[in-house]
Amino acid sequence: MDNSSSKATVTAEYDRLIARHHAMRLRRQLLAPASPSGPGSGPDHGIGGSEGYDGARDQHLIRRDLDLVAPLAELIDHLYAVMFRRRPYLRPLFPASMEFQQTHLERIFHHLIGHLHRPAKLDRTLRQLGRDHRKLGVRPVHYEAFEEALCAAVRHRAGERWTEELEAAWVRMLRFAVGAMVAGADSALTEPPYWHAVVTGHERRRPDLAVLRVRTGEPYPYRAGQYGTVEHPTLPHTWRQYSMGCAPRADNEVEFHVRRTGPGGVSAALVEHTAVGDRLRLGPPRGSLLPDGGARDLLLVAGGSGLAPMKAIIEQQAAHRPAGRRVHLFLGARDRTDLYDWRALSELGLDKPWLSLTPVIAGRLADTVAAAGDWREHLACVSGPTGMVASVRSELLSAGLPSAQVRYDQVLYR
Repeated sequence: MDNSSSKATVTAEYDRLIARHHAMRLRRQLLAPASPSGPGSGPDHGIGGSEGYDGARDQHLIRRDLDLVAPLAELIDHLYAVMFRRRPYLRPLFPASMEFQQTHLERIFHHLIGHLHRPAKLDRTLRQLGRDHRKLGVRPVHYEAFEEALCAAVRHRAGERWTEELEAAWVRMLRFAVGAMVAGADSALTEPPYWHAVVTGHERRRPDLAVLRVRTGEPYPYRAGQYGTVEHPTLPHTWRQYSMGCAPRADNEVEFHVRRTGPGGVSAALVEHTAVGDRLRLGPPRGSLLPDGGARDLLLVAGGSGLAPMKAIIEQQAAHRPAGRRVHLFLGARDRTDLYDWRALSELGLDKPWLSLTPVIAGRLADTVAAAGDWREHLACVSGPTGMVASVRSELLSAGLPSAQVRYDQVLYR
């Protein structure tokens, strides 16, 4: 069989599966009694929502026997091998290189296991993940294939020590997660899964860093301080998160600050192989670095390309600042080349007595910030490398700033 015939067979099999799934879903909806929660309150095949789910029990069971399936990286390797062997039509939904995807799933598993005892809070996070996964073309039927492969992987890893109790705990955890994700996806049906964008500007500020400007065909509904995912046409199904570096604009132009993190990935494609006129896709805006409302003075702390959301916040404050609010920005840099956007910041700060800009070069940013003033009444927003964010947050908490007043985005999911 030639490649075209093989591809057609796989596509037809996939179409039949989707059609069968929709038919079964409609039949269940017609035959099932009305739910007090209303339609769409849960997945078709498992637990819907956090109510009634004993996450603490499953957390205990999974942790107790975690060594039977560990390391999780090998469990995940086997899971994907089984899924793609049994359902080859699913492989095109994933990037060519699975390394990032496998690391991503391992983080999700660790997060699930670590937070199962608080299912209501976990439910909110998973709903967001479900909304985000719409851009990948994920449908409920795909989760069923994933569950089948997970069971096979758990049995393979546990071997003779496998028990029904162990597998059941993993399945209940997965179905709880899927229920929340499907509900999240259903709640976003009026929102596009992604936006098309055209590159309108590409400035190489350093060999490893570029500032991109893109324009979407329809409004991209983000707030200052949020981030979005970006897909480059040379790496289909591979999405990476970047913060918007400007406040929302009437012309639908969005700015991203991209630092190359390694060869061959999305960041390298955006920095080295992108030009004006190229087309990208943007996933839905996410994040809550700067909450709505409130009028506390702002302490903004950034390192590297973590400057992007802070610049957006400053632009937004320049246009819509609560009366009397002051804004302090500390920007950490290893050397002057790290201050790649300082000129634009300085121009933004002209004639704004409420704004102070402080570069911190070659010093420990956390110590400098902590020693610079009494921040206990401020709202702090921190963005940059993980280690920097952790050290700044620790210093601010030690200095008496309540944890609810220290904001940072935990980039856990794709």
